[in-house]
Amino acid sequence: MDLSLAKARRPLQGSVSLPGDKSLAHRAALFAALAEGTSVVRNYPDSGVTRAMRNALEAVGVHSSLDGDILTVAGNGLRPFPNVGAVAYCGNSGTTIRLLAGAVAGTRSSAVLDGSEGLRKRPMDRIAEPLRLMGADVSTDGGHAPIVLRPACLHGVDYTLPVASAQVKSCIELAALGANAPVVLHEPGPSRDHTARMLRAMGAIVVSEGLSETVHPAAVLKPLDGTLPGDISSAAFLLVAAAIVPGSCVTVRGVGINPTRTGVLDILSAMGARISISGERIEFGEPVGDVTLAAGPLHGVEVAGDLVVRSIDEFPALAVAAAFADGTTVVRDAGELRYKETDRIAAIVMQLSALGAEVSEFPDGFSIRGGTLKGGTARANGDHRLAMSMALCGLCVPVSVAGAEILNESFPGFAPLVESLM
Repeated sequence: MDLSLAKARRPLQGSVSLPGDKSLAHRAALFAALAEGTSVVRNYPDSGVTRAMRNALEAVGVHSSLDGDILTVAGNGLRPFPNVGAVAYCGNSGTTIRLLAGAVAGTRSSAVLDGSEGLRKRPMDRIAEPLRLMGADVSTDGGHAPIVLRPACLHGVDYTLPVASAQVKSCIELAALGANAPVVLHEPGPSRDHTARMLRAMGAIVVSEGLSETVHPAAVLKPLDGTLPGDISSAAFLLVAAAIVPGSCVTVRGVGINPTRTGVLDILSAMGARISISGERIEFGEPVGDVTLAAGPLHGVEVAGDLVVRSIDEFPALAVAAAFADGTTVVRDAGELRYKETDRIAAIVMQLSALGAEVSEFPDGFSIRGGTLKGGTARANGDHRLAMSMALCGLCVPVSVAGAEILNESFPGFAPLVESLM
């Protein structure tokens, strides 16, 4: 499927709501499976990546149903999953395979976790090694999927993550629920804390102090009942759309504003967009608010350090903002982007270059000189975020994105929603 957004003839205006946050949706489905009782989760997004988690849970014996956007999960508790030795196919979802590995280990279950060819290329020793230190019986195929887990008794450890990673941290946190003593984790920098927040809301004891965290073993998790916040990673595309079309003002209602995920707001603000937040509240332990972006003249910025971790999934969209900004934007310390659905550093550079932008690639990032993008044909390269980001360029110059059907993995209503703001 080729995708071309119509060129914006006037400023984007309007207020929209979004499907639930995918990072939270993964966790809600999995944690509900570990709860004692039935969980009800509203505003649950139905997309390729969230189906991957539900399908994998079905494979290990946990049943769920989705009626519209209301997910109901019959919890299995913190007992071994019913389908012993099941092969759970995780699609292209790194979150699914890494978090489920922790849950399988923590419940002393037996399972084989596998996925797509792309998922099989992603590094899995980063979770296998700490799980083995806890006593888990886990093997990989040369550090990659498939991951084979067998029942084993887990013990407490004091572990320092080599890199800040929410998926690795979450895997260990889930395994820690079934250990015989507390697990202490240390990170070199901040990462998403969705798992700790949701587990606390379910009654688990997770104590956070700076960049360290202690997870205590749990006997029971309470079922979930609530509404998922809108996905800030999806909101990023709408906010960037408004930022690059002069005079635009767009509000995204009920979006998650967890401070470990709001780097995109800080970067757009530093580039010159005017951002405000209203209606702040709490859902599933997560801060939620209505985010409004009013376009202003954009200029290049330098992004590095902790700010990279807080915006790691939004760089394809932010690269588009940089392409229409005045001056040069430089991104460093972002080597983790090479281990996403694709090598996003190389992909961003290649596709923006194909559209005429002046870009440079570094081992840990890239630079983009704004105002040089001319238009043309870009390719999604099997990456949903890349597909949507390159399509946004079409709001200002003629652009067609080949292979854009991959966006259905995360944001099926992307194009109609953007065009509704025109």
